[in-house]
Amino acid sequence: MLRSHNQLKMWILSALFAAIIGILAQVTIPLPLVPITGQTLAVGLAATILGSRYGTLSVILYSFIGAIGIPVFSGMSGGFGVIVGPTGGYIVGFIPAAFITGVFLEKTSFTILKGMIANTMGMLVTLFIGTVWLKFAAEMTWTATFASGFLPFIIVGIIKAFLASWIGITVYKRLVSAKLLASPHQVSS
Repeated sequence: MLRSHNQLKMWILSALFAAIIGILAQVTIPLPLVPITGQTLAVGLAATILGSRYGTLSVILYSFIGAIGIPVFSGMSGGFGVIVGPTGGYIVGFIPAAFITGVFLEKTSFTILKGMIANTMGMLVTLFIGTVWLKFAAEMTWTATFASGFLPFIIVGIIKAFLASWIGITVYKRLVSAKLLASPHQVSS
C-alpha cells in the first residue's frame, strides 16, 4: 500500500513538473533561430528534485503533450511539426539530459556541487543533440549551426545549471525531510 501510494505521488509530481516545464517554456528571450527559454531550467529542476526515473517521465510527458498539439512549447506552440522542426532536437535532448542528470545525482550525492556537475552535463547533452538536429533540419553549415545553436547558450546554460542545482537541491532536501518526497532509492515499481 505504501509503495503504491509513493508511486502515485511520484506520478502526480511528474505531471506537475511537466506542467512547470510548459509554463517556463513561455519565458523566452528570442534569438534568430533558437530562443533562450526557461524550459531547460525546468528540466534541470525536474531531474534534480525527482531523480532519473520520474524527472525523465516528466520530460517525456511534456514532450508528448506538446507533440499532440497542446501549446506547451516555446511561444505557445505545439504539434509534431515542432518536434521534427529545427528546434525539435533540443526538446528531444531534454529526455536523455533529465535521465543523465538524475542518474548522476543518484549515483553520487544530492549536493549543490554535484547538482551543478549533473545539470551542466545535462545542458551539454541537450545542446549537443539540439545542435546536431538543427544542422540537418535547417540544412546549415556546421560553423553556422555551432554559432547559432550552441555558443549563445553556454553562459546562460551554466547560469541555469547553477539555479537548477541550488533551487533543486534545496527543494529536494526539504521535501525529503518533510516526508513529502521519498528519495529515489525508496521509490521503485
